[in-house]
Amino acid sequence: MEFSLQMKLKQEKNMYQYLKSNSYWIKNLNRNSSEYASFVEAMKDLYHLRTTDKISDAIDNIDLISSFLGAFKS
Repeated sequence: MEFSLQMKLKQEKNMYQYLKSNSYWIKNLNRNSSEYASFVEAMKDLYHLRTTDKISDAIDNIDLISSFLGAFKS
């Protein structure tokens, strides 16, 4: 694995944690460094770090707050 790729993985806490729990990625990244994009997508999918996940979480929080306010209004 390229040294720069190793540094990227170690600097980002979520990437390093995902790599430790899914060690098959080590083999894939050693063989082909271009798999890095696939690795990042898989990590973002598991940890819900995509933009759509963040928007969905924000909408859920707004719905929760509005339901609490509606309950207190009655």
